[in-house]
Parts: sequence; C-alpha cells; structure tokens
Amino acid sequence: MAVKKFTTMAYNNADEMVFGRAKSPVKAGLDLEIGAGYTTAEVNYAPRPEAGETKEKLVNEYQRITRDIMARMVQVGFPSVVLETEHVQQMTNNPTWGAEVAHAQKTIMEEYHEEYGIKCALRHTPGDIREDKDFLQLRGDKYNVVMESFEAVADAGADLLSIESMGGKEIFDYAVLRNDIPGMLYAIGVLGSMDMEYLWQGIAKVAQQKNVTPAGDTDCAQANTAMFIAGGLLDKNLAHTLAIIARSLAGARTLSGYEAGATGPGKDCGYENIIIKGITGMPMAFEGKTSTCAHSDVMGNLIMQCCDLWSNESVEYHAEFGGTTVQCWSESLSYDCALMNTALKSGNEKILRDLLMASDRFRDPQSYILAYDNAFKVGQAIVKDGNDIYLRAKNAATECCNLLTGAEGLEMTKFETNALNKAAAELAALTSDSEKFMSDCMEKYKAEVKVFKPENYAL
Repeated sequence: MAVKKFTTMAYNNADEMVFGRAKSPVKAGLDLEIGAGYTTAEVNYAPRPEAGETKEKLVNEYQRITRDIMARMVQVGFPSVVLETEHVQQMTNNPTWGAEVAHAQKTIMEEYHEEYGIKCALRHTPGDIREDKDFLQLRGDKYNVVMESFEAVADAGADLLSIESMGGKEIFDYAVLRNDIPGMLYAIGVLGSMDMEYLWQGIAKVAQQKNVTPAGDTDCAQANTAMFIAGGLLDKNLAHTLAIIARSLAGARTLSGYEAGATGPGKDCGYENIIIKGITGMPMAFEGKTSTCAHSDVMGNLIMQCCDLWSNESVEYHAEFGGTTVQCWSESLSYDCALMNTALKSGNEKILRDLLMASDRFRDPQSYILAYDNAFKVGQAIVKDGNDIYLRAKNAATECCNLLTGAEGLEMTKFETNALNKAAAELAALTSDSEKFMSDCMEKYKAEVKVFKPENYAL
C-alpha cells in the first residue's frame, strides 16, 4: 500500500467540525454509515476471566454479550449500534478463536438487522501481541500471527479492523519516568510513527483483500499511559502539561496509520482523534463521561464535541440492577447519541458542541488543548511539516506549549507551569535536523535502554 502524507487540513477552519459529520464518511457492516449525518453508540466490553478457559466458553460469552446489546437497542428503539470486540490474548494468539467469536457475533447481528432493520457493524481489535517477555518483537513471527488474526476475523464477519499498537513503548516508558521530553518525542513521534506505517500497510492490505474497513489505531500504549499517570487534580505523579504534550505528539503518531491506509472510524480511546479528524476529515470514535466504568478523565463532556461514534471504553460483562453491564452502557451511550442526532436534525449541532466543549475547557491543560479549536491548531502545526515525522511531532509539542503559555482562563499550579516552562525550553533547544535528532537518540537510548532493539524499526 502506498503511504500518503497529510500536508493540509481537511477543514478550512475548526468551526466546520461537528459530531456526526465527517468529510469522508465510512459505510460499513449492515447499512451503517459513520460520519454521514448521525452519531452511533459503539459498545465495548470484556468477557469475565473464567470465560477464557476454553474456546466454547468464550464464544458463548460473546454470544450472550451480543444478544444482550442488540435486544436492548431494539427494545428502547435506537436505530444503530456498533459493537467493538477488543481481543483477549487467547483470541489473537489463536486466530481461529477470534474468528469463531466474530462469526457468532455477526450471525446474531444479522438476525436483528433482518428482523428489526437496526443498522449495525462489528469492530474487532486484535491485541498487539508483538512482544517477547522483556522485549518488543515488532517484526517477524508475532507480526505474522497478528496478520493471521486480522485475516481470520475479517473472513468471519468483522466489518472494522483496529489495533492499539505498541511501537515506541520501550523508550516511552523509560522517558516518561524521567520527564524526558526529547525521549517522549523520539518514542511517540518517531519510533511510534515508523512502526504504525509498517503495521498499517499490512492491515490495509488485509482489509482490501477481504473487502472490509481498515478503521484505525490509537496511542493507548503511550499517550493514555501518560494521561493515567497524570491522574486527577490532586495527583502529582506526572504534570498534566506533560501528559498533554504526549497527547499532542500522539496526534502526529496516530496520523501515520491513516497515511498508510486506515480510513476511520478511529479507535475510541485515542483522545488525539480530535486532532486526526481535523487533518484527515475521517470519522472518529471517542470515549468520555460514558467510559467511567473503565477509567476517569478530566474532559468527559468536551471529548464528545466532534464524535461520530460514542463509546464506553470497556466494561466487564456481568449483571447490574438495570440488566447486564453491556445493556446499561449501550443504553446510556445511545441516549447521548439521540441528543446529538436531534441537535443535527434541528440545526443546533454547533450550540450543543460548544456547550459540551465549554463545560470542560478550563478544567485542565489536557481538556484545554483538546478543545476542538486548539486541537485544530495542533493539527495545523503537524501538517506544516507533514512529510517529516520528527519535525511534525516537534511542531505539535511546541504548539501545545505555546497554546498553554498564553492560555487565558486556564489556572495552572506552580508544579504545572514549571513543568511546562522546562518542556518548552527543551523543545526550543532541539535541532531542526531530523537525521541528527534520530542518530543522537539512537545512540543515547541504545546505551541507556537495554530492551531497545533498533531492528524493530528497520534501523
């Protein structure tokens, strides 16, 4: 697959972006369109641990999950739904397990579509199993198993293919503990981008052969790690300003998947997807207030601002008073979508978008930068040097710092401003010569990080 770099924005300005509409909508599954004028709930779930003991138990568990969601959607009168199956490791390591689950799920979804007309699609997200004890093993045998897994689920009924790729994580884990901004840039912007380009050319090829959608990736392994370490407003394990710098870098990294053939909808846990939507015009999934079953964040309303799919992250399957967890969460998600869809139909989408955004905008440096107007500016910084993976990542981080430095209405503690000033100074001191940066980093981290294997990145 050819790699097409983005050097311009898909939208003329940030105000053009809204939820439920994308410049390049995606048709998938059973009569579903994503980004074509309405939003849809994307329900994400995990089987109970004991269900993974045998293939039969696992397939039964996913059949129950699927039937529960489809029944609840029809019962309450919702017109569309997406199901996302994030693989437990047994399903990716044994591609036939993943395939049987996908087939069982799709069969049930087809029954409901035929009988009730509900529009639906199935996303499968194989695990990135490309590691070997202490080491990442991004190429070779493990890569082949991941590709086999994609082929198997695509043959068996998955409509959308996604992954949460791990490239760069060995350097990121080392750098983030040391507040090492150049190291984070190298890990996310350079190594992560190189791995995604390699990986997504393979996934896009599978999708093309099987006539399914190569949906998208997320920098869960790095930017979400930074977000979780940063925690809430009482936590001081990592400055929130550094967490949002990592997220801005992730915009440059996650873009690589779309350049290598992914078409959207981007994966729910990529909070950087707001940057990606502005650059590519492709539909994106997001998670926020409805992902509190999985984790907390500081932008639960804001991140709904331009979503095309609205997700709950992941919830373990078990009983609640209101039904099973997947029934409760799919209903909550769908009510949010009904509100957004009514806003779209009545021409009030920009008012609702701005209310969602304004309700969290000043809660934290992270929500401030991911507000769609600022995220658009980070996107513009990326495409300015879109052909150079180092410079565009550096631009993204620098623009993030600039926006925070001049942020009116955003209150930051001394801890946060000190971290920001230090990061901005380190970025300003970096070379503008990509080759020099990459060779300096290679030398430094090869010496300091024993688990770093340059051959993972064909270096």
